[in-house]
Amino acid sequence: MSNSLSWLSRGTHEIFPDQPQSSSPDENLAQRIATADRPLRIKLGIDPTGTDIHLGHSILFRKLRAFQDAGHTAIVVIGDFTARIGDPTGKSEVRRQLTAEEVAANAETYLNQVRPILDFDTPGRLEICYNSEWLSQLDLPKTLELLATMTVGQMLAKEGFAERYKQGTAIYLHEFLYPLMQGYDSVALKADVELGGTDQKFNLAVGRDLQRHFGQTPQFGLLMPILLGTDGVQKMSKSIGNYIGLSEDALSLYSKLEKIPDSIINTYFELLTDLPLEKLPENPRDRQKLLALEVVSQYHGKDAALEAQQAAMSLIQGGKTTTDAVPEFSLASVQFPAKLFYLLSAAGLCKTSSDARRQIQGGAVKLDGEKVEEVDRTFESPDGLIGKVLQLGKNKFVRFVS
Repeated sequence: MSNSLSWLSRGTHEIFPDQPQSSSPDENLAQRIATADRPLRIKLGIDPTGTDIHLGHSILFRKLRAFQDAGHTAIVVIGDFTARIGDPTGKSEVRRQLTAEEVAANAETYLNQVRPILDFDTPGRLEICYNSEWLSQLDLPKTLELLATMTVGQMLAKEGFAERYKQGTAIYLHEFLYPLMQGYDSVALKADVELGGTDQKFNLAVGRDLQRHFGQTPQFGLLMPILLGTDGVQKMSKSIGNYIGLSEDALSLYSKLEKIPDSIINTYFELLTDLPLEKLPENPRDRQKLLALEVVSQYHGKDAALEAQQAAMSLIQGGKTTTDAVPEFSLASVQFPAKLFYLLSAAGLCKTSSDARRQIQGGAVKLDGEKVEEVDRTFESPDGLIGKVLQLGKNKFVRFVS
């Protein structure tokens, strides 16, 4: 195991408990790592309630990889059981309960998206488990034992519950079970450390309490910051539209990252790369390009990142490029004559045709570098479109192919 612990503090928001206490079994995490006679078990739980993972989520997986590289065992807990409830953290109303089939499909896409981050190959460095393995086996007496470890007052102290109770919004009893079940995961896995975002401290602390209740050494909680989105204001979120997905093509990923606001770019370097922060370029534009190149290289490789960089420069300068970095859209399934606003929607650049019309009216659409001003522009056949690049704003592109 690695003797250097410098990786532990990089980007970490909080480690709790952060001081050794002589009257408790808890000890400073760095000391526990340095003196451990076995690889520590590092837990990261994910509830596959959707299909996409964005760069904000990658922060936790990158820290998990750092533990792997230091010689410890990463445990990815797929919350196939808890996802059916949904984490109530930060929610103003009850979440829709997912089916087992929905959860299984989402879990598969999650794992595929984090493969570039985690070490899936080295024996003993990764365990992937599903919490239905133990949670589905809990009988009523064991469930009652879990419920008896917490009071209603403690549950209502949880931020989301407190706000909903104050506002008179319904809180369902099954939602109280979520922190307890998530905490019981740590008991079942005998976790030494659990990773989570800063909004997960309550849930991680429940895991510590339950481990203590069941006679285990309580885990450390390691909290990572919540990443701000591309707007530099709100946390990265698909619903807000300020997110960068891990599964995005190299050009889209590069184009978004090279426009990250100066106010948050240092944070992106700290949380999303391993580059020495003291050696970053002074020029803000050079920083943006370096950030984009580094992150795209992680998910698509250095060659694809350089190709995306060249494609982005070509599109900005004139809107024309022959590089393969631009994602393709086949016109084979399109019925002609076809209006351009329909093509924007069909190619996935806009959510709806109405949105596409608004984007054209707003001057945000280009075809091979030429701004499109005619809202109802119609193409009689695909012949005049093959090979051309359709561009929406500065970050979205497709090349038409047959």
